[in-house]
Amino acid sequence: MEYNKKITAFSHLLVWFVLFSMPYVLSYGQEQELTRVIAHFWIPLVFYAIIFYVNYFLFIDRFLFEKKMLEFIGVNIILLVLLLWLREGIDTTFFADLARKPHKEGDNNGPSFKMFIYVQLLSYMAPLIFAIAIKTTQQWVKTEAESKEAANYKLKTELQHLHYQLQPHFFFNSLNNIYSLVDISPEEAKKSIHSLSKLMRYMLYETNLEKVPISKEIEFMKKYIELMKLRVSEKTKVNYHFPTINTGITVAPLLFISLIENAFKHGISARSENLIDIEMKLDNDIVVFKIENDNFPKKVADKSGSGIGLQNLEKRLQLLYPNKYQFKHELIDDRFLVTLIIETG
Repeated sequence: MEYNKKITAFSHLLVWFVLFSMPYVLSYGQEQELTRVIAHFWIPLVFYAIIFYVNYFLFIDRFLFEKKMLEFIGVNIILLVLLLWLREGIDTTFFADLARKPHKEGDNNGPSFKMFIYVQLLSYMAPLIFAIAIKTTQQWVKTEAESKEAANYKLKTELQHLHYQLQPHFFFNSLNNIYSLVDISPEEAKKSIHSLSKLMRYMLYETNLEKVPISKEIEFMKKYIELMKLRVSEKTKVNYHFPTINTGITVAPLLFISLIENAFKHGISARSENLIDIEMKLDNDIVVFKIENDNFPKKVADKSGSGIGLQNLEKRLQLLYPNKYQFKHELIDDRFLVTLIIETG
């Protein structure tokens, strides 16, 4: 901000320096009478600068932007009249020999006094219009910047809320799984708690960044899958394949875990054979994640997880990857298929 102010001040100084130098630049090599330059060029420029900066720093903010149009017009009329009066006084007192003062009306040797006033008013309107245009543009740019900043803050707040919402949801589902192991296999339950602590450490301390390496997400998903496999019976088979090459791709954290959770929640049954297939492929900056599982819909009374995972994922994708993702899910022959494609570049 301070740097921008310095640039603006320098720009203003440069413009006025160029304007004050114009008579000498345009008449290079010719004799210039200093008195004529002062009377015809420098004094009007000083008055133009007064009109410009009085409006730029005072009148526009105080009256125009406050929607006090009549007051704005009134103070500018007073300012213009004062400057015209001062200009006449200066010309009469110091530059009478240049015959700049207009002849009386009816004298064919020069323009009428009324015409002179019109010309002066029109010339003094230019800096006023420039001041309004520049100030209005700056106000618009400032308003746009503030709107974008507010939108970004809202986006970050919403993403943070979704992120925090995901953590207790994940923790809740994991505890449900461990709870089912306590009576069946206490040792396996202990191992599950230890594994869960590692997963929670990652979620709490490594996912606060906007993006994380895809390799860390893969490691996290593998550990979670192994944790979930502890609670399923031999009738459930889980196949997964993840890339082993470190490509340097980064993604928003915890995007894929909801899909895996959903597969374990709705894709297993203790009474029949079932299969969960999980696959991730990387193609340059494209991540393709596919998951397929049998479909065993939960009863309405089953509120484990409350179905918040997929809703959370959809919202995060809309915020994080607008127009850069494809999310498709369909039911084919009692098999639930999900495909998520993300363009990370």
